[in-house]
Parts: sequence; C-alpha cells; structure tokens
Amino acid sequence: MHVEVEWLITLTDRSLFGSTPLDAEHKASLRALATDFGQAEIDELAVLEATTRHDVKAVEYLVRRRLTTLGLDRISELTHFAATSEDINNLAYALTVSAAVREVWLPKLRATIGLLRLRALDYRSDAMLARTHGQPATPTTVGKEIAVFVYRLERLASQVEANEYLGKFSGATGTFAAHVAADPAIDWPAVSRAFVEGLGLTWNPLTTQIESHDWQAELYSKVSHVNRVLHNLATDVWTYISLGYFRQIPQAGATGSSTMPHKINPIRFENAEANLELSSAILDSLAATLVTSRMQRDLTDSTTQRNIGVGFGHSLLALDNIVRGLGEIDIDRVLLAHDLDVNWEILGEAIQTVIRAEVSAGRSTIADPYALLKEAHPRQADQPGRPRRLRLRPRDRRGCPGAPARTDSRGIRRTRRQPRRLPRLTPHLTNSTEILVFHHLRARSKRFPGKNSVELVRAAGPCPARRCRSSRRRWASC
Repeated sequence: MHVEVEWLITLTDRSLFGSTPLDAEHKASLRALATDFGQAEIDELAVLEATTRHDVKAVEYLVRRRLTTLGLDRISELTHFAATSEDINNLAYALTVSAAVREVWLPKLRATIGLLRLRALDYRSDAMLARTHGQPATPTTVGKEIAVFVYRLERLASQVEANEYLGKFSGATGTFAAHVAADPAIDWPAVSRAFVEGLGLTWNPLTTQIESHDWQAELYSKVSHVNRVLHNLATDVWTYISLGYFRQIPQAGATGSSTMPHKINPIRFENAEANLELSSAILDSLAATLVTSRMQRDLTDSTTQRNIGVGFGHSLLALDNIVRGLGEIDIDRVLLAHDLDVNWEILGEAIQTVIRAEVSAGRSTIADPYALLKEAHPRQADQPGRPRRLRLRPRDRRGCPGAPARTDSRGIRRTRRQPRRLPRLTPHLTNSTEILVFHHLRARSKRFPGKNSVELVRAAGPCPARRCRSSRRRWASC
C-alpha cells in the first residue's frame, strides 16, 4: 500500500500524462491509507483477493476505491502505472526488512552486547583456569573471555548496520519497455532512481523482472553469523555453569526440575541455543535460495520470502533469553581459585618461556626447558616402564606446618620440614616456581658434575631431595 501510494504521488508531482500535483491534504489522505492500515482494510483486501487471486492486484483495486472516495477518480488509471507486481513487492520487502533490522533486531543485539560489556568489566580481574581441548591451560580471566564475544559481536553488528537495502522499479523485464512505450521522451531510469532513493533505499539499475536479492543474501548471512557467535556464547556459559564457575541465582517461585528440588536448569541458554539454530537454518536457506531465479523470473522467491520474519523472530527470542540468562548468573570465585590452586602445572608455559629467555640472554645454561617441564609433569610420571620424574608443584616444596608426615614409594618416612629462606637471586627470577626449579637444578648440577639438568632429572630416584641436600637449602619433599 505504501509503495503504490508513493508511486502515484511521484507521477502526479511530475505532472505526467495530464495529471497535476496533489495538494497537501490529498497527499496526507492517500498516505493515511498506509499509516492507518488496519483490520478493516485487511478484511477488504481478503475479499478482493478471493476474486483476483493476486495479492498486488487486490491492493491496486483497494487504492482505486479510496481514490474514488477522495474524489480523485481522474488519476485512478495512474495507480500501479507501468509497474509489475515485483516492482511493488521488492520495495515493500526492502522497506519492511530495513525497518525490522534497524528498529527492532539491531537495538536488541546492541543491548545484549552492552550487557556483556558490563559483565566483562565486572569480571576483568577474576582469574580463571582456561581449558584448551578441554584440558587445563594457561589461566585467563572471566572478563577477558566475555570481552572476546563483545568484540566479535560489535564487529558483526557494524557489518549488519552497514548493509545496503536495494530496490528496483523498471518493469516486467527490467527494460522500462512499457514506460518508454507510454512516453519515450521521459528519462525513466532517472525517474526510477529518484523514486527508489526517495524511499530511503539504494537503486539497483540492472535487474530482470525481480530485484536480484543479493542484498538479502548478504544480510541474512551476516545475521546468521551473529546467531552462531551467540550460540557459541550460550554453549560456553552453559559449560561454565556445569563446571561450577558460574552459579545460577535462584528465582523466587521458579521450578528447576519437576522432581529434583535441588536443580536449577540453565534453560535460558538452552532455549537460546535452540532458537539460534532455527533462525540460522531459515536465514541460511533464504540466503541460498533467493540468489537464484530462472531466466527473467520464477516464483520461488515469493514463497521463501514469507518466512523472513520467522527467521528474525527466532533470533529475537534467543537474544531475549540470553539477556535474561545473564541476569540470573554470577561467578563462583571460590571455585575459580580452587581450580587454579590444584593445577600448578599450568605455570609450565611461563617457566619454560622465562628460562628460554634467560638462556638466550646468556644468564642460564638449562638445556631444553620445555622437554624438562614436560617430563616433570605428573601426568607424564608414574607410568609403567618409566622412571619417576621431578614433579613441579611449588606447594610440595614450600612445606606445610600442619600437614601430616608422608612416606615415599619405599616407605621411608618424610618429615615435616620447613625450607630455609631461599638465597637471593638475580632480578630476572621472581616467580616462586621459577626460583625452586632454578635452585633445585643448580644444586643437583653441583652434586653431580658433568651431567646436565635433563640427565639429572631423568636419573632421579623416588625422592630427588635426598640426593641434593645441602647445608644452605632444603626441601620438604619433591
């Protein structure tokens, strides 16, 4: 209705085919047909379409009826003038989708990104055990991991915001044939361009009967990409909840499980996942289908485009669930700290990197620290057919006053011995783990001259500390 009315006003404004410009009152009355369109008009269109069996032709007849009501019968033949139904439909879809994205979907996405940004700032100092391939890895922070999604979504949102919305108005085969036949003196491409751009769209100068839909394929692919990033966010949060890193905040009166009273299910993120998958499935199908049309026209796009709103609707439901879900969780700092405390081996990357830097600078002679630390890792030790390796756990070497005495693999009782203060080192060794490894290896090198660090570790027995004691430094255990 909106496009038909604006095309009629465009023709009369140019005084084409004996018409004269309409006054402001008549223009306002015509435009009200679109702005005040309601149930009465829907019912009337349904009656007309039952006869025409053509939706756009039914709209044309409705406009003609309103022109008669307004006393504008003289211009009724300019209704739908030289236009094919696709001239009307492609502009209507472009206007509708543009408004839906810019006024509804993008603001909801921006609000979600804003909430994620606040969470990233709130948790920027909360250290967390990272997991690569599901295994403990170099620590990160909760805030940084959320910030990754903020950056990804911001970048994609900007791309969606910059998407073009194209329109055509060039007749049955995109040649302006009927227009030129009616009046060859008029610059119809210029009229078409002014009309399309006047609607706030980008003019497509070269088409068949239909607008090529490339802008739609581009837009739906980008929105689907956003959906997949959000899906990644939902699955990550769900996983952190299952690990206990995020705890769910009980909601008054809410039921987690119909039979297990203790449960709070992460339904917001699970619902988001499902809706995002449905949205991407629909939008991906649209992007793949709409770019193909047999020769100058087929009707496959007409059916598929009726599902555009369904695709965006599922995405909006997912965004709503994510926002609500983020408002119902908080981090468990105690558990985050505990997981870090029981995984000291994750410092191996930093230690071997520092040692390699020291070797390169000529301040250390430790050979292949990566291999040394790998062999010393508890998961590499105590395997059948392998000698015991040095276990690099600083808490084992610091001593614990209240800890019970231990026995080694040979049943020899270990005493609860506090280590003496480590001697001062060069400034480049500041981490306690680095200091312990450095001293242990240096002490063993003095005890067994001619053997490098790796050989000493590989030759170590069940209790390496028993072979490397000195009057200056001792360890409670190895």
